[in-house]
Amino acid sequence: MSPAPTSPTEASPAVSDSRVSIAPSFSPLYQQIKGLLLNSLRLGEWKPGEVIPSEMELATRFRVSQGTVRKAIDDLALENLLVRRQGKGTFVATHSEQQVQFRFLKLVPNNGNPGSEGPAHRDIIECRRCSASAEVARALALRSGDAVLQARRVLSFLGTPAILEDIWLPAAPFQGLTAERLTSCQGPMYALFETEFNVRMVRADEKIRAEPATEIHAQLLKIAVETPLLSVERIAYTYKDVPMELRRGYYRTDTHYYHNRLS
Repeated sequence: MSPAPTSPTEASPAVSDSRVSIAPSFSPLYQQIKGLLLNSLRLGEWKPGEVIPSEMELATRFRVSQGTVRKAIDDLALENLLVRRQGKGTFVATHSEQQVQFRFLKLVPNNGNPGSEGPAHRDIIECRRCSASAEVARALALRSGDAVLQARRVLSFLGTPAILEDIWLPAAPFQGLTAERLTSCQGPMYALFETEFNVRMVRADEKIRAEPATEIHAQLLKIAVETPLLSVERIAYTYKDVPMELRRGYYRTDTHYYHNRLS
């Protein structure tokens, strides 16, 4: 641990840690502390659902003010990586949290209220082990031919199919995942990944385009062939920016619309 800063402005926190090497940085102090907290999350020091040390304990650990730690935690809470609970402390967010459940689902009913239709009904069409195509391997940072799990499911709201999803996962981290296990899962799929496979999705990149429904789309979504669909391709990443999922969703937009908040 480096010597305590002598400046009252805390220009250089004691951020030396045997588990991480931090290069000199000119970013604001709270962002440096945020980076250290994020690194602890990446290393699994605090698991999803666990409470993290108090602001005072973290301030002592990093030798900065409690206010600096609070600002770093505020940022991580805004990014849905931490959750504050009044009177209980700050916890590592999980995909079971109500405010996190719809983080990656941007399809909103026309009334504008996510979740107003209740939980989606999930029909698992298949889940099988196969070899990664060149395209899937590239998206998941694998080699062409590596083993992946490929799943297909339909999500329905109030009895109406709304989303068809094709999902590819690297096989090694998800050993034991079957269609039966996906069918029996009552909560969000990402919560299942988190609790049973220790894989937490923390961010995603998406590509969006319009596509006409093919015969397969039409059959599973109960629409006419050539009906316009919103095609959303997502690569989801766990800590350390490791790609863990390629997902292609085909969204009906007659009763829903895609909503994203930019900042």
